[in-house]
Amino acid sequence: MTSKNAQAMSKAEFISLVAMMMATVAFSIDAMLPALPEIGANLSPDDVNRAQLILTSFVLGMGIGTFFTGPLSDAFGRKPVIIVGAVVYILSAGIAWASTSLELVLFARVTMGLGAAGPRVVAIAIVRDLYSGREMARMMSIAMLIFTLVPAIAPMLGQFVIILVGWRGIFAAFALFAVIISLWTMLRLPEPLARENRRPFRAPLMLAAVKEMAQHPTVRLSIVVQTLCLAILFTMLTMVQQIYGTIFDRADSFPFWFSLVALISGSASLLNAAVVVRIGMRRIVTWSLGFQILLSSLMLALETISLPGTLAFGCFVAWQTTVFFMAGTTLGNLNAMAMEPMGHIAGMAASVIGAISTVFAAVIAAPIGLLFDGTLLPITLGILVMSTGGYLVMLHIARVEARMLA
Repeated sequence: MTSKNAQAMSKAEFISLVAMMMATVAFSIDAMLPALPEIGANLSPDDVNRAQLILTSFVLGMGIGTFFTGPLSDAFGRKPVIIVGAVVYILSAGIAWASTSLELVLFARVTMGLGAAGPRVVAIAIVRDLYSGREMARMMSIAMLIFTLVPAIAPMLGQFVIILVGWRGIFAAFALFAVIISLWTMLRLPEPLARENRRPFRAPLMLAAVKEMAQHPTVRLSIVVQTLCLAILFTMLTMVQQIYGTIFDRADSFPFWFSLVALISGSASLLNAAVVVRIGMRRIVTWSLGFQILLSSLMLALETISLPGTLAFGCFVAWQTTVFFMAGTTLGNLNAMAMEPMGHIAGMAASVIGAISTVFAAVIAAPIGLLFDGTLLPITLGILVMSTGGYLVMLHIARVEARMLA
């Protein structure tokens, strides 16, 4: 059944708004990719690798914000958290636009991430507020389908903005995006969470949730693997533009290749949905990581021989696709594995899991990205080590669950 509040908007309009909120993060990351070379050349000419930190600093801020936005929206309502988050995001984008140093841009990106956590986290809560059962699942599925298209078009949009007005225009585009979300929310969306259903914001409850999750072996280990899988994804995102431009001399066509890879790897979620009930979450994650170990090892071996340029590029694009595909078959399952024993504190657990995994993934990915030396060695070795670590933890989870069932 749907809430009466939902009737103020048509389903199509509601889905569009939710999808736009959820797409804030993907847009904020992927649209930046074509701008990194120019930003590095302008603001950090002595070490252009530092431009990668524009991505991981945003992720770090988003991870920190994720810890608080869910509980804050439970206490003060959904709309205020979205609006405040959008305002922080817009002001931060303005600071980044006007910045003359990379350090100030990085600060602005951290606060942009904090702001983006509002729409990203609260959008899911709003769907839960207004819909239930199969109708909720259907609404989320449609919104997620729209959401998956954003990584495919964001780099091309970013490239278009750069050609039109330069790299600073990207931040103006981000601000405009957030203005549209905030105005749309204020004018069209009724407050979904009634006052009588709100819960006070209490830091001790959050700390208690963290302690409980740390004491549960499956939850604790699932978060570790989720962190490693997110770190793999962030490592690829932070280094991929430099790889296309520096190693393969394809900077101009990078947005088109990235879009193609995003569209292909987007099918991973559909495949996972089709087989997860029959195969199980743990097996899918374990197999995906095992497969990535083999592919990363192959890429590491190919790095030691001199392949023709076109063949080497084709191998990398294929491997990049498998990395994104792996993210689609692991992250959702790992989140579900961690959430399953935490049903009694589901909202708090979702915030804690998202915050911990995102923050630590950014901390892992950032230094790996800075190791870029004009070869594929840092990224292939980094992803191989993280995949192996995740695979070994998944095997340990299987043993832990077997002992718990015995």
